[in-house]
Amino acid sequence: MLKRELYLSRIRGFYNSDLIKILVGIRRCGKSVILKQIMEELKEKQADNEHIIYINFELIEYEELQDYKKLNKYIKEKIIDNKKYYVFLDEIQKVEKFEDVVNSLRASVDNISIFITGSNSKLLSNELSTVLSGRYVIFNIYPLSYKEFIELTGKEAKAEKTFWDFVKWGGLPNRTQFTDESNIKDYLHSVFDSIILRDVVERLGLKNTNLFNLLLQYIVDTTGRQFSAENIINFLKSEGKSISTETLYMYLDALCKALMIKKIYRYDIHGKAILKTLNKYYMTDLGIAQIKNNNFEINKSFAIENVVYNELLERGYEVYIGKTKEGEIDFIATKTDEKLYFQVAYLIENDKVKKREFGAFEEIEDNFPKYVLSLDKANFSQDGIIHKNIIDWLLEK
Repeated sequence: MLKRELYLSRIRGFYNSDLIKILVGIRRCGKSVILKQIMEELKEKQADNEHIIYINFELIEYEELQDYKKLNKYIKEKIIDNKKYYVFLDEIQKVEKFEDVVNSLRASVDNISIFITGSNSKLLSNELSTVLSGRYVIFNIYPLSYKEFIELTGKEAKAEKTFWDFVKWGGLPNRTQFTDESNIKDYLHSVFDSIILRDVVERLGLKNTNLFNLLLQYIVDTTGRQFSAENIINFLKSEGKSISTETLYMYLDALCKALMIKKIYRYDIHGKAILKTLNKYYMTDLGIAQIKNNNFEINKSFAIENVVYNELLERGYEVYIGKTKEGEIDFIATKTDEKLYFQVAYLIENDKVKKREFGAFEEIEDNFPKYVLSLDKANFSQDGIIHKNIIDWLLEK
C-alpha cells in the first residue's frame, strides 16, 4: 500500500484537534486509504481499537446509520470513558443532515476527534460553512501524482512510455491493478458511471445522462481552452440536443460539484483582480477524460497542461490563468507569499515556439520565478526564465 505522505504530513498536526477534519476528493482517489493510514498511525502511538470508531457509508452494514439521529446515537453509545476517541466517517455525504451530527458531537463531547470524507462538494457548501462556522479544516485529496504513480507501480520514472501511460489513463490508484487497456477502460467506466449516477443524476433528479455525456465530451475535447457557453450550445445543437444557457450552467456546476472537472479563473496581472469571464475547465483525472475523448492524439499538448495544473493543486497552490495586456500566461500558482509563473509546451520545436513560450513573460515586471515546462531534454533556460523537463519537474520533492 502506498503511504500518501504528502497528505498525511498536512493532516498529522490536526490528529488531536477538536476541528473537524474534512477530506474531499473525487470517488476512488484514495481518501479511504488515507483514513486507514491515519488510523494505523494512531494505533501505533496513542489509541487502541476501542477508541477508534470507523464507519464507511458505502458498506451495507452501515446503511441504517444513514439516518442522522441513529448515527449520532450510535457514536455516543461507543464513547464510554474519558480517553480520546477518534471518529472516522467515510463518504458521509450519504447521510442527510450529517453536518448537524458532526457539529453536535464536536460541541457535546470533549474527548473526540472527528475525520470525515466525501466525494462531492456538498462538503464545501455554504450550508456546511454556516452550521460548522469555521470549526473545521479541509484537505483536498487528488488522484495519484506522477511521483506517487511511480512509487506505487515501480515503473521506470523517466521513460516517456511510463509518462504517457500516466497521462492517458490517469492516477486513480485502483486502475494500476490492471495492465490490459480493456480492463482499465472497464474500471474507469465503472467509476464514471458511479459519479454520474450518485453525484449528478441523484442530485438533479435526471432521468437520463445523454446530455451529460455530450457535455463532458465537449469539455474533454476543449480542455485548457477558453470556455464559451455559445460554442457548447451550438455543439449540442449539432448533436440534436437543445439546452438553455441556465440549464447548461446548472449541469456544469453539477459536474464541478461531483469533482469531475475543475474551473480555473483568469487573473489580471496588471489590474491584480480575479476575472469571472473566459475561464477554463480541466479534468480532475485524465483517465476519466480518456474514456470520453474521441481523439487523444490531437489533445496531447492540452493533456500535459492538465497534468501540470493537477500537480500544482496537489502541491497546495491556488492556480489561475494569467491575463496580460497582450496575451496570457498558462498558470499563476500562489501559496502564502510565494508566486510562480508557468508556461507549458509539448516540445520547443523551433525558434517560433521558443519565442512564444518565453516571450509570454515579457509583460511581467515582478521578480517571482518564471518557468517553461516541456518534454524537451535540452535546457533552454534564458534571461532568468527557467526551463525544465516536465517529467523531471513532476519527480521533484
